[in-house]
Amino acid sequence: MQINPLPASPQGRIFFLLCCCLCMDEVGCVWNLHMLLKKEYRMRKSKLLSLWTLSSDDSRVTGLECHPERRTEGSQSKDLLWFFAFALTVALVACGDDSGTSANDDNVSYSSVLQSGDSHEGSSNSKKADPGTESGMTSSSKKDGGSRSTSSGQAPSAMTSSSSSNKALSSSWSSEGTIGSSNSKLSSSSSKGIATNSSSSHNDKSSSSSKKVESSSSEYVPFDHSWTLAGFYEVGEGAYKQFTDPRNGRSYYYITITSTRKETKGKSVTVMAENLNIGEMILGADNQSDDSKIERYCYNNDTTKCDEFGGLYQWAEMMQLPSRCNTESCSDLIQPNHRGICPEGWRLFTWDDYEIVRGYDDKFDDGIKGLRSTYRFRGTNQSGFSLTGAGLRKKNGAFGNIESAFFWYFPEEDEYDVANYVHTGYVSSTDHAPAKDDGDVKIQGRSVRCTKLE
Repeated sequence: MQINPLPASPQGRIFFLLCCCLCMDEVGCVWNLHMLLKKEYRMRKSKLLSLWTLSSDDSRVTGLECHPERRTEGSQSKDLLWFFAFALTVALVACGDDSGTSANDDNVSYSSVLQSGDSHEGSSNSKKADPGTESGMTSSSKKDGGSRSTSSGQAPSAMTSSSSSNKALSSSWSSEGTIGSSNSKLSSSSSKGIATNSSSSHNDKSSSSSKKVESSSSEYVPFDHSWTLAGFYEVGEGAYKQFTDPRNGRSYYYITITSTRKETKGKSVTVMAENLNIGEMILGADNQSDDSKIERYCYNNDTTKCDEFGGLYQWAEMMQLPSRCNTESCSDLIQPNHRGICPEGWRLFTWDDYEIVRGYDDKFDDGIKGLRSTYRFRGTNQSGFSLTGAGLRKKNGAFGNIESAFFWYFPEEDEYDVANYVHTGYVSSTDHAPAKDDGDVKIQGRSVRCTKLE
């Protein structure tokens, strides 16, 4: 007589197989346990459906199914047993890929390589390419819509779930309940061919889209300084003109402002409507001490800030004097119409220039607000001077006051301490205006405006 080693009750059979699976650590064992659970689930579902076909007056159905709290203690313990076994089965299936398979299991191989619709995971040992280059990869390994793609010609090492892959997965199990898989190789040469074709076609699409995303996100668009200018209804149509600095090819807007104030009435000055931006960027922690070239600071050491707000310069650098002039007097080197780092045909902005600009035709009594741009600086820009809140580089090397203040130097030393101090200008978003005797140290980094030679 043939003896069945499995216990008679479903719960007993489940625990018997569960213990075997824990000891044997075999994928096939887990599969058998999975099929047993599936069969038991169908039996219970069938029994439940048959109960619901009974009359609604049947008190057994009402008491058993509609009111779970009335179930017997034995029924509840069986349900807990069922749930416990099912949870362990799921855990074993999830962990079985690493411990239950090896490269020597050749019983059954995948009939095809399964991929999801838009993305699949690449090998964990694939190399990373250097940022900004495409070397080391045949398809995109950079971010592209949150997905990653494998290298062309290699099958994916793990399957991603999709509705089509679930269908194919059920047919890939062998009749003995085992599956031959490998984390690094596929035994079927045809599956390699499928993987190559499908992966390469997907990678071509992924690579091109990744390049597009990369170029659009990494390509810097130069700042449009016309955003900082006044409108034609404020300064008149055609008030702004442009010129190009031949030293670096950068273009600047400029405007002619005529004073209507009593002290300077009728005087005019042609000035830059944006801050000068020239030189090689150095870190804010360093002094501009290389006298062989023009050096600049960019706010927070970010060159895009120089493009937007212009460079920041120490006094000696602005004046194009030896760097020692930041800590000693160089009054004998200061020339009339001192050019400094301004382009040829231009000179540094002076206090007299400021007086003329401040005397703009202030029809609405805007005061200093009429010198400030409407671009992030809370101004009305009625003058057209278009000051922007460029901030400054402090004497300790830190940066501050961006979009809240504009600072500049005048080309003259301060009698208070000619070795270390010069006259300065300072306009804030809260309507602070400069005074003639304002002064500060030479080693800060401030913006530069230039005036056209007449």
